Amino acid sequence: MTTLYVLRHGVAVERGADGYRDDSERPLTPDGEKKVRQAAKALRRLEVEFDLLLTSPFARALRTAQIVAQVFGAKRKLEVCDDLAAGGDPEAVVRQLQRRHKSAESVMLVGHEPYLSELVSMLLTGHPGLPLNLKKSGLCKLTITRVRYGRCATLEWLLTPRVLSGR
Repeated sequence: MTTLYVLRHGVAVERGADGYRDDSERPLTPDGEKKVRQAAKALRRLEVEFDLLLTSPFARALRTAQIVAQVFGAKRKLEVCDDLAAGGDPEAVVRQLQRRHKSAESVMLVGHEPYLSELVSMLLTGHPGLPLNLKKSGLCKLTITRVRYGRCATLEWLLTPRVLSGR
């Protein structure tokens, strides 16, 4: 059994903002960092655990993952996964999870929309079209009996940033 946590990056600087030529460079806003830290602390209180933390290389997702790793004291578990970037290959992410299944029974993925919702939809239904709204700093938990690209998961819960912040 594999537990998969899927976390969307926190609130970032708006697309097209001065100083950020490329979408991949957009950082979290100060409020975005604060909300990610609140969410990470809430996850600690919920006793969430992970063996591996895979993140998109884009600045906002990487910083989100770094904050989570810091709160959990898990910096050594953090790895960049190019296939989690916006426009990445979700099948490659699943192959990576398959290879690591024995050593990492609980994995957290940090990335972007609509990529993450499409991946979650594929794992839940076998199709990418499930109408799922993963808010910034929102998180879902899936359990998977046998990791594969297609219907293989059960949704355990989906938490909004508001729930995680205790508001």
